Amino acid sequence: MLDPSSSEEESDEGLEEESRDVLVAPGGAPRAQPAQAREGRRDAPGRSGGGSGGVGAGVGAGAARPVSPSPSVLSEGRDESERQLDEEQDRRIRLQLYVFVVRCIAYPFNAKQPTDMARRQQKLNKQQLQLLKERFQAFLNGETQIIADEAFCNAVRSYYEVFLKSDRVARMVQSGGCSANDFREVFKKNIEKRVRSLPEIDGLSKETVLSSWIAKYDAIYRGEEDLCKQPNRMTLSAVSELILSKEQLYEMFQQILGIKKLEHQLLYNACQLDNADEQAAQIRRELDGRLQLAEKMAKERRFPKFIAKEMENMYIEELRSSVNLLMANLESLPVSKGGPEFKLQKLKRSQNSAFLDLGDENEIQLSKSDVVLSFTLEIVIMEVQGLRSVAPNRIVYCTMEVEGGEKLQTDQAEASRPQWGTQGDFTTTHPRPVVKVKLFTESTGVLALEDKELGRVVLYPTSNSSKSAELHQMIVPKNSQDNDLKIKLAVRMDKPPHMKHSGYLYALGQKVWKRWKKRYFVLVQVSQYTFAMCSYREKKSEPQELMQLEGYTVDYTAPHSGLQGGQMFFNAVKEGDTVIFASDDEQDRILWVQAMYRATGQSYKPVPAVQTQKLNPKGGNLHADAQLYADRFQKHGMDEFISASPCKLDHSFLFRILQRQTLDHRLNDSYSCLGWFSPGQVFVLDEYCARYGVRGCHRHLCYLTELMEHSENGAVIDPTLLHYSFAFCASHVHGNRPDGIGTVSMEEKERFEEIKERLSSLLENQISHFRYCFPFGRPEGALKATLSLLERVLMKDIATPIPAEEVKKVVRKCLEKAALINYTRLTEYAKIEGLAEKETETMNQAMPARKLEEVLHLAELCIEVLQQNEEHHAEAFAWWPDLLAEHAEKFWALFTVDMDTALEAQPQDSWDSFPLFQLLNNFLRNDMLLCNGKFHKHLQEMFVPLVVRYVDLMESSIAQSIHRGFEQETWQPVKNIANSLPNVALPKVPSLPLNLPQIPSFSTPSWMASLYESTNGSTTSEDLFWKLDALQMFIFDLHWPEQEFAHHLEQRLKLMASDMIEACVKRTRTAFELKLQKANKTTDLRIPASVCTMFNVLVDAKKQSNKLCALDGGQEFGSQWQQYHSKIDDLIDNTVKEIIAMLVSKFVSVLEGVLSKLSRYDEGTFFSSILSFTVKAAAKYVDVPKPGMDLADTYIMFVRQNQDILREKINEEMYIEKLFDQWYSNSMKVICVWLADRLDLQLHIYQLKTLIKIVKKTYRDFRLQGVLEGTLNSKTYDTLHRRLTVEEATASVSEGGGLQGITMKDSDEEEG
Repeated sequence: MLDPSSSEEESDEGLEEESRDVLVAPGGAPRAQPAQAREGRRDAPGRSGGGSGGVGAGVGAGAARPVSPSPSVLSEGRDESERQLDEEQDRRIRLQLYVFVVRCIAYPFNAKQPTDMARRQQKLNKQQLQLLKERFQAFLNGETQIIADEAFCNAVRSYYEVFLKSDRVARMVQSGGCSANDFREVFKKNIEKRVRSLPEIDGLSKETVLSSWIAKYDAIYRGEEDLCKQPNRMTLSAVSELILSKEQLYEMFQQILGIKKLEHQLLYNACQLDNADEQAAQIRRELDGRLQLAEKMAKERRFPKFIAKEMENMYIEELRSSVNLLMANLESLPVSKGGPEFKLQKLKRSQNSAFLDLGDENEIQLSKSDVVLSFTLEIVIMEVQGLRSVAPNRIVYCTMEVEGGEKLQTDQAEASRPQWGTQGDFTTTHPRPVVKVKLFTESTGVLALEDKELGRVVLYPTSNSSKSAELHQMIVPKNSQDNDLKIKLAVRMDKPPHMKHSGYLYALGQKVWKRWKKRYFVLVQVSQYTFAMCSYREKKSEPQELMQLEGYTVDYTAPHSGLQGGQMFFNAVKEGDTVIFASDDEQDRILWVQAMYRATGQSYKPVPAVQTQKLNPKGGNLHADAQLYADRFQKHGMDEFISASPCKLDHSFLFRILQRQTLDHRLNDSYSCLGWFSPGQVFVLDEYCARYGVRGCHRHLCYLTELMEHSENGAVIDPTLLHYSFAFCASHVHGNRPDGIGTVSMEEKERFEEIKERLSSLLENQISHFRYCFPFGRPEGALKATLSLLERVLMKDIATPIPAEEVKKVVRKCLEKAALINYTRLTEYAKIEGLAEKETETMNQAMPARKLEEVLHLAELCIEVLQQNEEHHAEAFAWWPDLLAEHAEKFWALFTVDMDTALEAQPQDSWDSFPLFQLLNNFLRNDMLLCNGKFHKHLQEMFVPLVVRYVDLMESSIAQSIHRGFEQETWQPVKNIANSLPNVALPKVPSLPLNLPQIPSFSTPSWMASLYESTNGSTTSEDLFWKLDALQMFIFDLHWPEQEFAHHLEQRLKLMASDMIEACVKRTRTAFELKLQKANKTTDLRIPASVCTMFNVLVDAKKQSNKLCALDGGQEFGSQWQQYHSKIDDLIDNTVKEIIAMLVSKFVSVLEGVLSKLSRYDEGTFFSSILSFTVKAAAKYVDVPKPGMDLADTYIMFVRQNQDILREKINEEMYIEKLFDQWYSNSMKVICVWLADRLDLQLHIYQLKTLIKIVKKTYRDFRLQGVLEGTLNSKTYDTLHRRLTVEEATASVSEGGGLQGITMKDSDEEEG
């Protein structure tokens, strides 16, 4: 070790010698650190300047270097030499650090492993991510045994495509900040939204569905692995989240500091880590050294530079208080950890400052009762040998007692086999007890009162005595025959935990032990800071004399010639007192000196004389034990690290290395720690800081530096952790004393300001890259914590909150950058994806179409990005929702450039861009903050001319198709619409779902679905209605956001539909009238299909007008539009009435033709008499057919067949009923009028028969067709019925043959 005064000004010779050393005291000049140390010392201002020198000895900067004739060769050699020197220096630093760490682990007295830390999850690596992708792909391909419905498969497919295949997830996994729990939570959040949107199912709750889906996800995640078959052996990193044992902590920090197992074993044995007394003594020496250092600093006035002069005295008080606190912590511990439960008597101290007083006036005086010990003895009697004085069959037994205590007896045994194996347990307060064991035989005499004693043995055991069974010669009574009586027994006397050493010594002192004589001494520990040397006599519990060791210094001495007795001397010296001790052998002396060295707490470590002579072979032969001692203290070169004084080293620098190495190790273990240390690591670092006086601010400043560097290099760091450390440092620098330290050094303040500025830049960068630093909202709550930390960093001090507008301004700036970053990366991704898809496409493809396809795909990606922002990041920006909207507008503004370029490249009158509008508009109109925003309005401005132009062209096209179609119309009914409709260039624009963009497709309007199964209107009319409906649905699906223009479009389309339907109706009526005029008026008339088709066209026009011409909610257009719509309805209704009237007129004209034929049989006409005579004459010889029956049958067939045609081919029941009502009524009227004209004439028999049959059959047929009774039994029919009944009666009287069964009476027996 170098002297604390070492510096660069020493001679070259000294430097050459000292260059081999690594460790220097504070104030020493630092040398070039090894590569590993230099990498971690990125913010080590404490390495230069006064009081915070590094742990390294430096070679003087002015060391001469010889001129090299070959610079390159010499440079390579020098680099290699420097590298080896750096590696060796780094190794020595790590070894020294490890010595301090293992001492903290071996005997902690300030910290304990925390049990309330959040449990960290196992991290995922790239191989596991790839395996996970393969498992989910196998499930989607149906290669697993997991049964799932379509909804779950869709959820898994979305999760696979959006999340698992995301490059952001791959980067998060590579950074080590992603755990299996993160993957599970993202899936859970995704399915919760899906399941909530599903309809309710009776008997199946949505919570059950969620649980089932999560269980299936877990099954897919695990794959075919059986977790029970995993290897049972757990690595150290796998148990790092648990409470670790000392051995596990040793192993962990061996890995952290790169210490070999052999080096650990050597240090473990040399530091006596398993010896609690040695560790407690080491702590007492360290604390005493820190006190002395504080006093020296106060005396020399050499302080670190503080922000205020008055802090210098405060600094000394803080040093003293911290040592007092450590002393109190140490004092509160039991004397021997892990030993039997033993509570020491607490010594009363008036105040903590007593620890600092070294004078005799404040020493705590012990009384003899303070050092009373308690021992446990075990006496085991095995057997007696040489018993001859009693008969073999006599009963013998033994008794045992500790003088002053109770007496115990063994079992009885025969004299021939005096063996027992009986144990007796005793408790005594005598360090030198007297044990008596006696052998008895039972007395056979009648008058004998006591058994006969055969022998006895008296023993004087100590805690150092042999504990194995031995033979002892017994004292026998006089005249006994047992001259060689022996007893085999073992006496085991335990060592109380506060009895540190005992044995026989010669002693001579000035205040105690004033005579040189041999005494039995015990070193007693009364408390952690109070020890006493006590001499005891036999059978005494209190010491005869005692000496309190506080303030004494023990050391080896040469033999004193004037003192007789004792071979190896040592002494204990104190101002005004010297006590000389001597033992009989060297090993005993060494053990006594070691024990007293631990008890006194002295900084000087005694070295036996034999060790100083080891290097001199002429020094003579050394005792074997002494040689072993010397070899052990050489420790294979480790002695310099063990004997290094912690008070003379820069623990700020050492702790920085320790914390950095620990953090590196933590971030590389198997847990997704996000920068949080494990409980064991926190425990060791806390203990190190408390024990070696590392300031809390320095600790957190170093921690912040390391965390920020890892974060800048891509690691995922929990912002809550940064917030905690930053808040601690800010509170300290601004004087709030978070750890009770009120002094603030200039170095701390300067480093804090640097870190504050650096942290602010880091946070702003993370917010600008929030989509990539916190992908899919992971780690959970990290973005929100980052924003909170940014607000804290922007504060001027801890008391004055920063105005909200300033924070908002910074966040706005970050989100503006984020928009550019996100869009730039998105376009790069889209281009890469696009190139991959278009490798096989020809170069002759139309560029406008390709540009439109690319911008449509880019729009889908943009929507997906903003939806993910809303889903995963909106909660974090809940304080400023308008800023997220501004971010989205900025994002869309960048997209606008590409969109406008693609739209400008489109040819005129191209409608392929409408899907782009619908995609964007459907997203924007559902976002309250973006609806009718800047981009949304720009989008409308771009498409307003296109929509207007499209509607104009469609109106012109439909009008032309009506004109041409009706000119060429064949009026054939349309049965297969898909094959009959003309090929119209309508845009195919469906309602695209927002989350899963798909290829646009157009489906037939829903109202036309039922028409595939029945006869319908004409080709022209169906084409018209389909075009009008498709056009209106297209405009509706645009969901135009601006209300005024939307109403304008709606009104225009409704007016257009009204005009087109009006034209269709008029054209159809004209064609109907022409067609009907050409039809004949005989009973051969059958309504042609074309007439029915025309009728159906009007029926469809009526239906479609209600749908295509009705304006929804147009308050401002109210009265005017109602009048216009009523006009269309009236036109259609009037036209239907007219064509029904024309049809009825046509049918009635046929009936009139029939009646005109019957008029030939009118009474009094020439033709009637001829027919009557002819029929009568012929009837005498042959059967003459009934005249008039053919005419009636023909007419009835005409009616029935036309009824069937109308019923079959006209699709509106209401109009058929009206038609039949009018047809029946008019037919009855015509017959009634015809009869009225013949009131004065008697009907010819044939007229009567024909009319009766026509009337009855007509009545019956129309009743079957659904004509109501009121219409059937009208007054006209009643008049007609009465007239025919009267005529029938007259004819039956006048005509001998009667009517041959034809009558007006109701009867169903007639042939139909």
